[in-house]
Amino acid sequence: MSEREELAEAPVVEDAPFYFPLTEKGYEVKAGFYRLGTDLGNGARDGQVFQFDRGFAAGRQSKERARAEALDKYWCTDRLTPQVASGTVRFIVEHLPREHPHLFSLHKKDGLSFLRCKHTEETLCFDEALELVVGETQQQAGPPYADALDALAMQVQEDLAVICRQGEKDWLAAVHLCSANHWAAADKIGQNFVEVHAPVAEMEALNARSASLVAAMIEKGPYMRFAWGLATDTRLNHHPQQPLGIDQERWQGRRFTQTDPHLYMRIERQVLWGFTDLDAALFTIRPYFLDCAQLAREQRIVLASALETMSAAVLAYKGLADSCAEMQAWLRA
Repeated sequence: MSEREELAEAPVVEDAPFYFPLTEKGYEVKAGFYRLGTDLGNGARDGQVFQFDRGFAAGRQSKERARAEALDKYWCTDRLTPQVASGTVRFIVEHLPREHPHLFSLHKKDGLSFLRCKHTEETLCFDEALELVVGETQQQAGPPYADALDALAMQVQEDLAVICRQGEKDWLAAVHLCSANHWAAADKIGQNFVEVHAPVAEMEALNARSASLVAAMIEKGPYMRFAWGLATDTRLNHHPQQPLGIDQERWQGRRFTQTDPHLYMRIERQVLWGFTDLDAALFTIRPYFLDCAQLAREQRIVLASALETMSAAVLAYKGLADSCAEMQAWLRA
């Protein structure tokens, strides 16, 4: 695959939901759970698990490039039981047609379930155990789907993860992460809440509450929350290891200059849907981009103030230490 294709950026589309998860309080590290459906200005879309907009095609292409590069780099599992896998698949297969009947339809025949995905022109077939039936599945893009969750992840704009718990132990049991934001699925799979978030600066207070947070994900909700950072491009895939033949510095990005300013807020909407009977939860991650040049004056000031309140550790973690001052000056100009 060419460097041009690997470095392709996603468009900032006008019909995407708008989220701006900053306040005048400055930068904060918090759980920030909202009940799914809380009105944040996007109407019914704020209650959706899976959101669709004109950016789907670019997102799909990005996932296709990632899977073609190395599927096991982006799709990992650890102690994902058949019960949890089938329960998660059942939820997605049944939820998509209810949430988006114009894009998905589900019908059953002879013990098989067929999910028609109109926007991708694919039909996914599942047996009674909710495992993918390869011979009956009509797939438009390669490589062949590894399993049901891999196939379903290619029909939505979100990345998918599954969190499991057994007694007092929790772990990341599955993660389909093609829109990686400077972290790798293979580095996190199998880890518990504290281990997953160990590199995150100023997480001590949340890590101390890890058991109650995992319990909330599984037993309560559903919830949505937001994470945000700054990027100098709108490429969805920023896996820490660049593809073969791609310059590492260009792949990494995050080099901002006021002489040629390109600055975007990368906002992740995360939805947590618990399965109490399975002692597990589905965790979705959907990135959005806001062009900072198009933000209202007040929003640019709030963003600059948030940068000003970040500690050195946070700036280093977010990759902003070298250009924070320039970003602030440009945002306030």
